[in-house]
Amino acid sequence: MKKKAVLTFFVIISLIICFHACRKPDIQKESDYNEWLSGGKQTVFDEGARSFAHEFPYISGNKLAVHDVGDAVFEFQFVGALSTFRPGLGSIFNSNSCVSCHIGDGRGKPPLPGEQMVSLLFRTSEQGMDEHGGPKPATGFGAQLQHRAIFGFQPEAGVNISYADQTFYFADGLPYQLQYPTYTIVNPYTTLPSGLMISPRVARPVFGLGLLEAVSEYSILMNEDENDLNGDGVSGKPNYVWNVKEQKLTLGRFGWKAETPTLLQQAALAFNQDIGITNYIFPLESSFGQPQFDNLNDEVEISDSLLHAIGFYLKTLAVPARRNADDAEVLRGKQIFHQARCSSCHTAMMKTEVNVAFPELSNQIIFPYTDLLLHNMGDELSDNRPTFSANGNEWRTPPLWGIGLTQVVNGHQNFLHDGRARSLMEAIMWHGGEALSRKNYVQNLSLADRNALIKFLQSL
Repeated sequence: MKKKAVLTFFVIISLIICFHACRKPDIQKESDYNEWLSGGKQTVFDEGARSFAHEFPYISGNKLAVHDVGDAVFEFQFVGALSTFRPGLGSIFNSNSCVSCHIGDGRGKPPLPGEQMVSLLFRTSEQGMDEHGGPKPATGFGAQLQHRAIFGFQPEAGVNISYADQTFYFADGLPYQLQYPTYTIVNPYTTLPSGLMISPRVARPVFGLGLLEAVSEYSILMNEDENDLNGDGVSGKPNYVWNVKEQKLTLGRFGWKAETPTLLQQAALAFNQDIGITNYIFPLESSFGQPQFDNLNDEVEISDSLLHAIGFYLKTLAVPARRNADDAEVLRGKQIFHQARCSSCHTAMMKTEVNVAFPELSNQIIFPYTDLLLHNMGDELSDNRPTFSANGNEWRTPPLWGIGLTQVVNGHQNFLHDGRARSLMEAIMWHGGEALSRKNYVQNLSLADRNALIKFLQSL
């Protein structure tokens, strides 16, 4: 009898262990989330300078170790190819590290007069498409303008930036200014190709990207309405872009025009184009075919494991919690945000799909305030440069989570794809195209209501 009881006890314990070992990730219940938790369970409570730089709070030890390796690579300062310590930089490049552009894992800005260009770069192309339907690299300059070079090599060119201010007025008579940028390529190492197209891009925040990657394609396409069949004036559309690993067109999610399909490809492309470091996804030097090519038959300059580590780092950066979400003025601003129909594109809530292999990302209710689709933002914001399905006027809706901490983390208030907007209100007043009616709604608000709207955005 005693042996039977002991056997029964061990059978029960074994069943309990099997149940817990094999169960699917917990599904987030309604009671488990609210709008304070922008990143669902992967939300951190930090309002300081490191608020974008935290790992997921719910992550296992082994995964945390990989995250930490990726964090270290993100901060590497790379040097020339002949060095024995962190080699591979160049021969032409924009920056020597990831963190120098994405300071604090946050947002870049255009240079002030007299400053060197650091977290702003320029994509380049010419008329036509490449073999995959993407932008055709510019002859002699490739897909991106590299304005720096290692010793003994010549940068491709520099860029002069100037601004012309124009004054406009809200309906109550108060003025506001917008600065219109002009970009001039200077000191090119060779003749610029005819019809050269350039697109300025500031570095984007990199936190929360793993959660956005975990949203199902089906969920994103549910908001697609390219022909505006519902008549709301918004015609979000997806960008289908070349997936290098899968060797086919897949849904784009990342980049200012949703021109990159995965975080790993995004990291690999940044190494190749921004820093000049080859990898197994992009094994050719960005200078290949140009006089700056070093002609070294070196292997890829960052190992597969380190590349995957930095991709994992980007995947597992947490999202800061909202602040003052129950403040009366913030709640009023939230109401105005919806009345202005800003939420048509800046969709508040998403849900990540079930992922048994990665439970930390699975079934999370998140509040990124984006639909990850392309929208026509009007001629004034156009870069006049097609990118796969996106025309010059179309840009992916940028997430708004964490936007209120930009000043704290990055020390500036520059927004939009080239940083031309110097405040959140300026960013709103640049909206055109599909968003013109939203801009006009805000332009006609009272000062108190405009302030409430900004306070709401600052709470995100």
